[in-house]
Amino acid sequence: MAKAAKLPNSRPPVARMIRIHEELQDGRLTNCPKLAKLLEVSTKTIARDLEFMRDQLGLPVEYDATIYAWRYAYPVKNFPTVQINEGELLALLVAQKALEQYRGTPYHDQLAHAFEKLSAGLRDQISFSPSGGLANVSFHHLGLGKADLKIFETLTRAVHAQREIEFTYRKPQSKADETRQMQPYHLANRENAWYLLGRDCGKDALRTFAVGRIKSVKLGHRSFTRPPEFSPEQFYARTFGAFVGYGDHRVVLRFEAGAADQIRERFWHESQEFKELPEGRLEMSLHLGSLDEIQRWVLGWGPQAEVVQPAELRQAVKTAALATAERY
Repeated sequence: MAKAAKLPNSRPPVARMIRIHEELQDGRLTNCPKLAKLLEVSTKTIARDLEFMRDQLGLPVEYDATIYAWRYAYPVKNFPTVQINEGELLALLVAQKALEQYRGTPYHDQLAHAFEKLSAGLRDQISFSPSGGLANVSFHHLGLGKADLKIFETLTRAVHAQREIEFTYRKPQSKADETRQMQPYHLANRENAWYLLGRDCGKDALRTFAVGRIKSVKLGHRSFTRPPEFSPEQFYARTFGAFVGYGDHRVVLRFEAGAADQIRERFWHESQEFKELPEGRLEMSLHLGSLDEIQRWVLGWGPQAEVVQPAELRQAVKTAALATAERY
């Protein structure tokens, strides 16, 4: 019986070329037989890799026939593993600018490291001055939520590993901490704050917890299986902000011309529908499960906004507005 052909023990092409790049750095000389032995491939494969590095990646690979060796014509620090056009570069730089607004918040260090890896391969080909056009771009996020990084990392591991957790939690306006057990399904950033969504074991129901209110957390030993029908998009489908209600409310709002343009030019909710009214006014319809967050949002528009329906929201806004007027 004929023996099966032995598969070559070779690295993926990009990994091979990165290894070749390392051999050529700092002005070192090498040749195809030496590289073929090092990488356990044929000399023809090495020759094709070198040609690709020169012709497709723009690396200064050159062959010196007098000494039968390959080398870099001039020093190269980074291997260009990222291929990017001008528009993508600008988007990447804008993303870096936006990242600075999240310094000290969860994910900043990981995102910064990822950006560094993405941009490392471009430094030999592109230079950029912060005093140029990007200096005219800025970001501001109002009310960024706070979260302890160690707690956040534990929650992240629990979500990915599908492990139960136990944590202490303080509700708004409460003076005492509660101990909760949970099967964490999902971490969501809503309204610039982080929230943990999952099954509350004590109540046997889906619940949302603000990560910033979690005081301590322990990763349990029991694992669980996330329900296949669970979908964060569906869970938040009727939520205007972060917290989910289980009602069924059709909300109709009307805005004066002074606020209508600002309403038109932004996306507020998946269910939003607009209807143009005379004199530049605008009607907005939403389908929501809770009225608490939309009430606070409407109050923020002052006399520029009016609740048409439902009646309970109209009355709640009226009561809050009268209470505010009395305070002043």
